[in-house]
Amino acid sequence: MPSVNRRRLFLLAGFGLLAALLAACSRTEPASAATSGAQVLRLSQRNEPGDLDPATAAIPDEFFIIRALSEGLVSPSPDGGAPLPAAAERWAISPDGLTYTFHLRAAARWSNGEPVTAQDFVDSYHRLLTPATAATKASLFFLVKNAEAFYRGTLADFAAVGFRARDALTLDVTLAQPAPQFLAYAASGPWIPINPRAVARFGQDWTRPGHFVGNGPFTLVEWRAHQRIVVRRRADYWDAAHVLLAELQFLAFDNGDAEERAFRAGQVDVTMAVPVTKLAPYAREQPAVLRRVPLHETRYLALNTRRAPLDDVRVRRALALALDRDALVGHVLQGGQTPARHFVPEQLSGFASRAALREDAAEARGLLAAAGFPGGVGFPRLELTGWDKTPILEAVQAMWRKELGIEVAIATRDARVHAVALQEGRYDLGFIAAIPEVADAADLLADFATGAPRNYPQWSDARYDALLAEAARTGDAAQRLALLAAAEARLTEECPVVPLYFNAKNFLLRPAVRGWQEDALWTRFYKDVSRQENDTMRP
Repeated sequence: MPSVNRRRLFLLAGFGLLAALLAACSRTEPASAATSGAQVLRLSQRNEPGDLDPATAAIPDEFFIIRALSEGLVSPSPDGGAPLPAAAERWAISPDGLTYTFHLRAAARWSNGEPVTAQDFVDSYHRLLTPATAATKASLFFLVKNAEAFYRGTLADFAAVGFRARDALTLDVTLAQPAPQFLAYAASGPWIPINPRAVARFGQDWTRPGHFVGNGPFTLVEWRAHQRIVVRRRADYWDAAHVLLAELQFLAFDNGDAEERAFRAGQVDVTMAVPVTKLAPYAREQPAVLRRVPLHETRYLALNTRRAPLDDVRVRRALALALDRDALVGHVLQGGQTPARHFVPEQLSGFASRAALREDAAEARGLLAAAGFPGGVGFPRLELTGWDKTPILEAVQAMWRKELGIEVAIATRDARVHAVALQEGRYDLGFIAAIPEVADAADLLADFATGAPRNYPQWSDARYDALLAEAARTGDAAQRLALLAAAEARLTEECPVVPLYFNAKNFLLRPAVRGWQEDALWTRFYKDVSRQENDTMRP
């Protein structure tokens, strides 16, 4: 996760299929002599990681690998429940709900043999919150006392931020106000620590094989760009008894068809996706290998509000109301996705939307005419960009042509190039995936606050900002959710973004793999996963 702000870009989600490949057999090498085939799990990888730094990682593909190499104070639970102990074996909460005291494991070690200390966590968070690091998810720390002020440069002394190493194994985290959701934030990817000494020694190269020092169950042994990344089991990891696999191989594929062919040929055990054309055949002929996970992920269009005519709310609403989302998910995607007529996914930790877009092509045409473009006459030819020539972009293009009489061009870019263009505002209409780091509507809605790093529409609305700020201050859970719902209603009214659908992940899993789990936030869980010697699946 280099210093350019990129993320949710996977945000770019779905993202499917974009990285360069390890084309099937010819580039897939056998497991090393130290590991048998049964102990090696081969996972398809779509997007080439920029690096493996938890402070700047932007896409799930990067965190798939980071979570194999390192762990935070607590970790997500596979069943979606309360976070589980990880580097911290236990914690206590002060009576006023402001201070969390984490007790680290005495047996925890970095992969170079050093003990994991409370000061390592303090140093990691100091680095992440330092503006020069350009951490795209720094807002996940703003529950901590003075963290936002330090990040924004209004506070110079990090000692005033709510992190304190009481001793080598005791870390105090003091919040700005009580926040029952705090542990979920502490379980998110950016809270994973780095080894400060390795970073100081190797600089930007600290994430390379031979330099990477992590505190997780695996260690990095190989990284061939656009081919494969290999991590190997650590015998000295504190919970090694639950790490059953000797090696994980993340194999790169440039498209879904190549990935699916490799699965059929027995060269990959877990895929990232399934081509739409193959969903029905697998469901009919091999249902045991087809898996589906509903996601807390919103696929949407960002509208650059700094460019005319997208600076006119009537134009933005016309674009939003002219789309048939039922057709998008039912006829184009066909993979269990659901229409999104508001931004926050349904049932996200108790959040309930109170406003939704009314799909109405006639009203959309009226709005466009009122903005000065009757029947689309005079409307400029805008560009709709994405990271892959997905049929969704073509479907949106066709709907706008039919209902509004306007033409948009489609352009596809490398995922990272697309991310940078969005960040810098060099686009008209951008296809994006919003994936929360935690199951909290505030994490998604914060992206559109004035000046937020991922405010790709470059939208600013004082009323919206005030609602988010009030939600952050309140200690009443019900009132907080009501304020967040009001903020989302304002977002829906102003339409700087056009939600399209809530995503679902369809993937293939070999029968030989046991214990595999994924959650709605794109987290994979590697403990207690095994691979049997005898794979009965026919090629």
